[in-house]
Amino acid sequence: MSMVSALARMEERFLAWLGMTGGRRMLLVLSLLAAFAGQAKAQAVPSLESIQSQAELDKAITALDAALFDAYNRCDLEKFASFFVEDVEFYHDQGGVTLGREKLTESVKKNICGKTTRELVPGTLQVHYMKGYGAVEMGVHRFHHPGHEDREGVGEGRFIHLWQYKDGAWKITRVISYDHHAAAK
Repeated sequence: MSMVSALARMEERFLAWLGMTGGRRMLLVLSLLAAFAGQAKAQAVPSLESIQSQAELDKAITALDAALFDAYNRCDLEKFASFFVEDVEFYHDQGGVTLGREKLTESVKKNICGKTTRELVPGTLQVHYMKGYGAVEMGVHRFHHPGHEDREGVGEGRFIHLWQYKDGAWKITRVISYDHHAAAK
């Protein structure tokens, strides 16, 4: 008997034991799948302790950067906020200082959503291990203004993210966003 069919039989017995049939059974199965999918997604990036090489650290931080800015570009504010500690410090050369996850998320909602998207400039990402803490990520990114690039142009800037691995999760504690200028054409 295959493992899949054995699991299916166990599931069938368990659900029969619970007295669940039809729609209630499907609801439970979908809920369990959603829970496991969320758990698998949360575990997709390895812990600081399990990273054994620079290549693994680069891969982990690159994945976090991609997920962070996917949420940013889609204006998924709940997911975006989940990448930051509650008392994050965000320093911007043109916008000043923003203190706290709530204020940062509100700023993105007000100034970014539907107006700007971010793209990492290929080949610019640098990641460095921070012993007992996490990693520092540095790079160059571009900001596009969909539908308005003829008037607003593409912006470019440098960034530094300080990632902390704590309590089973990677979170950004500090951001420095600087050297903003029009991107070369």
